Amino acid sequence: MAKWIKPDVNTEFHIDFDWWEEQERNFRVNLLSHLCRDCQETFKDYEEAELIDWVDADTGEVMQVDGLWHSLRTCCSLKPDYINEHTPLTTAIFRTFLANGNQPLTPRELGERLRRSPKTILRLIGGFRVYDGIKPVTDKKGRMVSRRTLP
Repeated sequence: MAKWIKPDVNTEFHIDFDWWEEQERNFRVNLLSHLCRDCQETFKDYEEAELIDWVDADTGEVMQVDGLWHSLRTCCSLKPDYINEHTPLTTAIFRTFLANGNQPLTPRELGERLRRSPKTILRLIGGFRVYDGIKPVTDKKGRMVSRRTLP
């Protein structure tokens, strides 16, 4: 049995899509619930939402991305009420990953973005219970990835 190592505030986290499959949950149905009302109306037939071409502004690379997710990133996440003081912390963390294209973030970085304590965030997402597939990033050997920062 593998030994569990407790993550810290410098451990990188992300949405683990394998978790969604293992739980037999539909990520796209959940994603739809995080869209603004206008986009929910646009994508009410979410199963028909197609892949669209998207150009990464930093690299110039053209990628195909989910239309729902693209809409969330370019419209919904830019609205002032996407994450507010009434948004539950687990939802705020999940929405942060959705808005940033699921780029790994540490509890320290999440704390800065959400104006919350990194230790509070770590207690929430760093335990055995998994919320919305948010898990530590692991390398090919299954070890957690951590960013070492100066104190």
